Amino acid sequence: MKIGSRLGIHASVLVILSLCLLLSSHAQGLATNSTTQTVAQGLAIGFTNSTTETVVLPKSVPDPIEPFNRVMWAFNKGLMTDVIKPTSKVYRFVVRKPIRTGIGNFGRNLTFPGRLINNLLQRKWSGARDESYRFVCNTTVGVAGFFDVASKWKIPKSDADFGQTFGQWGWKPQCFLMLPVYGPSNERDTLGLAADTAANPLFYIAPYRLNVNNPLTYLGPYTYFAYAVMYNNLSDSVGEYVRFSQAEMDPYSEIQYAWTFARENQVANFQVKGKQDEASLETLESVFFTFKDPEFPGHGRTRSVLIPATGRKLKFTFWLQPGKANVVYIVPGLGSHRLAETSLALAELVYKNGFSAVSVSSPFNSEFMEHASTVAMPAYLPADGHDLHVALTDIDHRLHVLYPGRLGNRALMGYSMGAFQSLFVAATEPTNQSPLIKFDRVVAINTPVRLAFGISKLDEFYSAPLSWPDTNRTDNIENTFLKVAALSRLTLTPRSSLPFSAIESKFLIGLTFRFMLRDIIYSSQRRNNQHILHRAIHNFRREPVYREILNYSYEDYFEKFAIPYYQAHGLGPDAPETLQEAGDLRTYDAGLRANPNIRIIVNENDFLLAGDDLAWLRATFTPEQLTVFNRGGHLGNLSNLTVQKSILAALTPMRPPQPNPK
Repeated sequence: MKIGSRLGIHASVLVILSLCLLLSSHAQGLATNSTTQTVAQGLAIGFTNSTTETVVLPKSVPDPIEPFNRVMWAFNKGLMTDVIKPTSKVYRFVVRKPIRTGIGNFGRNLTFPGRLINNLLQRKWSGARDESYRFVCNTTVGVAGFFDVASKWKIPKSDADFGQTFGQWGWKPQCFLMLPVYGPSNERDTLGLAADTAANPLFYIAPYRLNVNNPLTYLGPYTYFAYAVMYNNLSDSVGEYVRFSQAEMDPYSEIQYAWTFARENQVANFQVKGKQDEASLETLESVFFTFKDPEFPGHGRTRSVLIPATGRKLKFTFWLQPGKANVVYIVPGLGSHRLAETSLALAELVYKNGFSAVSVSSPFNSEFMEHASTVAMPAYLPADGHDLHVALTDIDHRLHVLYPGRLGNRALMGYSMGAFQSLFVAATEPTNQSPLIKFDRVVAINTPVRLAFGISKLDEFYSAPLSWPDTNRTDNIENTFLKVAALSRLTLTPRSSLPFSAIESKFLIGLTFRFMLRDIIYSSQRRNNQHILHRAIHNFRREPVYREILNYSYEDYFEKFAIPYYQAHGLGPDAPETLQEAGDLRTYDAGLRANPNIRIIVNENDFLLAGDDLAWLRATFTPEQLTVFNRGGHLGNLSNLTVQKSILAALTPMRPPQPNPK
């Protein structure tokens, strides 16, 4: 898999190997955040005392014109969603994949002079040589570059542009820019783009003379071929772009930060210093679990359902079999969207095996929080789980109205935090007073057992760089980011050895979840401002408040946001103990034991499970209900065929009849 092809999508813990996993807007030096709650309260919720030190993240390119850039991002999003994506479907139908690939190859071959010049200007002599070899081979044997024979002959590419050249000469960008159509840039790369355009030989070819009084003669008609090539290349990637823009709460901030390292003209040091950690490295491999058919996400239909308790509509995405079939409802991990990579991969897995699939967003995702949650602060499992159950009930009723006779028995499948919430639904089904739907099978993949323990590990992972000496900590963090950026341009497989030390792999996981927390806090305060944040909440100017939110750990989230909120909304002074008890699956032991339709799949080295947690799972569920794999970390072995067969086997009694298309 070429990681760079998934730029910007993070579906689970592991999308870190995609460059835009370096989420966030301007995450600069984080100041120490002192705890205002008592030690007794902190211990009641199950945390250890936080360190007085904090991790300082590398700075991104400054964004002084953020409001303008966000408007431009909205324009590009609309252009991609409403123009490029629908027209590209027709284009891809008419112009088949081999031809589209050939057009892209031809366009790249034409821009050889710019790459040659910049390789020379950057003193990349081998790069200039390789690009010259490629140009000669592709122009002659490759029929003017339509066929990329140079790649087949293992001649490496050496992309170089004027923006990189200016950077090597010492130009540090000072202003992030979101350009129309072209997307993320800065003042240095914008000037470089103009120079790259001038280096295109088509720029100087025209069947008419230049007339200074006629602007139409300023560019030759062949120049517009470059835009045709751009559209051709976009036609194959616009679906990912649109899905990314829909799946993230604030895709602009992710792109803004990731662009800093995508354009960093530095070479990463891939030497692994220190020991490696098997569990966290295997967790990173969850990036390899993705949908196999690139057209699968586009085959899904998205509808919305009115949630009576909130008066707002919640979106869901579904893939129905042509005839009657059993349906699997998929609940993603902490903060993840219904279109997250892992959700789509699971939907494809069950759909290809005869089930209909329905995907909803996590109760910790802004989409669910702002449209379906009866509470402003997700943290109390009885509220979050009940809201999820209500939403699934309304969605199920809606689908039965839209497609009568098409839905068979129901299964609920959750992974990570979604598994945790699914097990709550399974344990409390018999005691629900409302007419909520019941599930014939509940499949929980890599569930935590104790919420407090799991998120304390996330804080611990984020703080992993504190083990480095102060003198080189910031440089080590930046080098870790450069490694990710470099890996995003390579083709990796599940057998690839990832070049991360234990500190680096843990930090990348902790960082991913820390930015999820940023979105959770921002969304909750946008809905119900507790006036804890000092910075104002503005949709078009988020940098200051984002920087402040990144001061908060998961411990802080519970102590400074969740506990005061629930103390004011019914739990009273016992809120810390109540939240801790509610966030422990052992509290629902009786209901879980009484439900024979539960199936659980976990990994023995999942860092979210303590030894006692795994022992409790084995004591609570029968061997038929519980499958334990020795390795895989957290969600890291989902691409393994054996694990996928285990997931399908958990649904085997639910095997639907053969579809009968009308």
